[in-house]
Amino acid sequence: MQISASMVKELREITGAGMMECKKALTAAGGDMDAAIEQMRKSGAAKAVKKADRVAAEGRIVVSASGDGHRAAIVEVNCETDFVAKDENFQAFSQQVADQVLAHEPADVDALMALAGEEGSLEETRAALVAKIGENVQVRRFELVGGADSVLGHYLHGARIGVVVELEGGDESLARDLAMHIAASHPVCVDETQVPQELLEKEKAIFRSQAEESGKPAEIIEKMISGRIKKYLSEITLVGQPFVKDPDQAVGKLLEQAGARVRRFVRYEVGEGIEKKTENFAEEVMAQAKGS
Repeated sequence: MQISASMVKELREITGAGMMECKKALTAAGGDMDAAIEQMRKSGAAKAVKKADRVAAEGRIVVSASGDGHRAAIVEVNCETDFVAKDENFQAFSQQVADQVLAHEPADVDALMALAGEEGSLEETRAALVAKIGENVQVRRFELVGGADSVLGHYLHGARIGVVVELEGGDESLARDLAMHIAASHPVCVDETQVPQELLEKEKAIFRSQAEESGKPAEIIEKMISGRIKKYLSEITLVGQPFVKDPDQAVGKLLEQAGARVRRFVRYEVGEGIEKKTENFAEEVMAQAKGS
């Protein structure tokens, strides 16, 4: 029986498994959806399905750089516990993912997981890893940085924070220093032209409300707001921040002296933005006792 894309999509939505797993199960079941689901429950892949709804907020940030230093891929791969994040099998899979991103430049995570891995596709390799280590594993995000004339530097703070910086001009040493600075200081963007307008308007409204409480004349209030906005921009923009290695010098001044410009940077931190479930063992036991 012909296995259509819509059938694969339907099974994927039901089970939460990867495309390749779903297609393989449907093919083996002759297109029978119920049989495919049952087969996946019995297989090692089914273990991955059962764990797919668990929160994976730990993990690793991995960087893979090209030999010429002009391109790099940064990837976040998540698991459930810090213990598994240190497991050599998880580390090897994470590095494999980053290497495949750099080599093939996939459009998105789905395209990435369809690429070749050690056990079929990367998605099949992920499922096999889940079955082996007993935790949910997810490739969350990635970005490719650089080009033919780019100067790149990267920095990993352990495995939890990773930064890649792309420069125009300068050298790799400067780019790495800036990556280290970004890891520590967490700027929002390169300069004030990149600050989201809605963020700026929100801060202005807060500053205005605070200034108006002072009861000062309108022209003084405007000066107060202007001064606070200037200070705010120096705090959130890379070029406005004091350089971590020399706090008396702003990053913008450092770049000017080096004849360099930051084209972009990417900063990943493990689990940022993921809502972690808080377990309360006592409450869980109490709930079970009441229900029995």
